[in-house]
Amino acid sequence: MKLPLNTYSRALLMSLGMSLTTFCAQATSPTKPEKLTLPTAVSYSVADYQADEATKMFPAPTEGLVQHILTLPKLTNEEDYRLEIAIGRSEEVDCNKHGLSGEITQHTVKGWGYNYYQVDTIRQGPSTMMACFDKAKKTAFLTLPEKLTLAYDSRLPKVFYLPAGAQLRYRIWQASGDYHYSEAK
Repeated sequence: MKLPLNTYSRALLMSLGMSLTTFCAQATSPTKPEKLTLPTAVSYSVADYQADEATKMFPAPTEGLVQHILTLPKLTNEEDYRLEIAIGRSEEVDCNKHGLSGEITQHTVKGWGYNYYQVDTIRQGPSTMMACFDKAKKTAFLTLPEKLTLAYDSRLPKVFYLPAGAQLRYRIWQASGDYHYSEAK
């Protein structure tokens, strides 16, 4: 038995067929992410400072500050990666939300044009004032409100000067796809 097709049924079947062929044509397998080795991180205080070839142009740490150096491994598509930096310290906290305050300043090595970052002091920041019925405290990593997002560049180490007791935490972000475009109307 043959069913009659009206104009609406033909258009519906035609669009369904077009969408299925278009879907199949656009399906591609994802690219495998590059195997990422972790950056090397070293830190020097005034007492144990050692200038090496890659960082000799940066100033030596001053009293009370520690120099942190991140050396990033070379990647094939470095423009697809970003480096996120969080600066803070571990502290004993109660049930309230706690924060730190301090300012990250960017400096340039005179004559070289290389950037480095410095935090002179880290202070207790804002906190909620809730009553904590459970008096137990726990250790938590508190960060400055400002985080840095830097372009991934393995050609030169990233250098930071932080107060003694502060910690630099970092993570690497990778773009997961091609650009999408907006269309003008």
